[in-house]
Amino acid sequence: MHTPHIRTSRRTLLALIGASLVSAPLLTTQLATATPLSAGGLDDPAKKEIAMKLVSSAENSSLDWKAQYGYIEDIGDGRGYTAGIIGFCSGTGDMLDLVELYTRRKPGNVLAKYLPALREVDGTDSHDGLDPDSPRDWEEAAEDSAFQQAQNDERDRVYFDPAVAQGKSDGIGTLGQFAYYDAIVMHGDGDDATGFRNIRKRALAQAKPPAQGGDEVAYLNAFLDARVWAMKQEEAHSDTSRVDTAQRVFLKNGNLDLDPPLDWKVYGDSYHIG
Repeated sequence: MHTPHIRTSRRTLLALIGASLVSAPLLTTQLATATPLSAGGLDDPAKKEIAMKLVSSAENSSLDWKAQYGYIEDIGDGRGYTAGIIGFCSGTGDMLDLVELYTRRKPGNVLAKYLPALREVDGTDSHDGLDPDSPRDWEEAAEDSAFQQAQNDERDRVYFDPAVAQGKSDGIGTLGQFAYYDAIVMHGDGDDATGFRNIRKRALAQAKPPAQGGDEVAYLNAFLDARVWAMKQEEAHSDTSRVDTAQRVFLKNGNLDLDPPLDWKVYGDSYHIG
């Protein structure tokens, strides 16, 4: 079993590049014993496909999430390169975890030579040892089904499975589980104020989830309020449309099961799933 590196929150902006950063355990460890209250949910294959499209609409302005395996660029957010289907970052450790997994499964792959550099740049926005060829090599690796599967597996291990487990433990349905997943994708689960666990804590201070006898709609509104607050703490995430004109729309429509047809907007662009 792969032992995850203990690293900083995946989506925390690095205010002081090169500064000493405090690490926090991943949500996967925290939720290892979480017991689902009900079957089904976002892990239903059809609903999971919807979740991938929803996130891709926000992260890549496209519903074609499978076209994003080869995506890589530095978007200037202090996290170095952002790449792949979930935005693995060279500066936040999850890109390193991914390439380590890929290399265990396929030694000598085209990205293996960047492992020393990825260890060095972890926690910074540096490209040292990665330029000029790593973007081209990433795109080449993305043609390999083994690398695509590694991306799928790391997405599930670090983000999707923990979000669904916590959502089921809280007694919330498919939409709520997606709200958790989207939050972990953007903010990570470090112990900083804008990490997922503290977004959830802010919500719990305002409303009880169904597992504690609360109303699901009231709790999800509280969670989305807390999520918007967290997004506004960072300039790179200050556009809250992925909540305001997407998740909040589904909630107002009472679509707690995230059933299609779905219509939403992100950054002003309209999307539809029939």
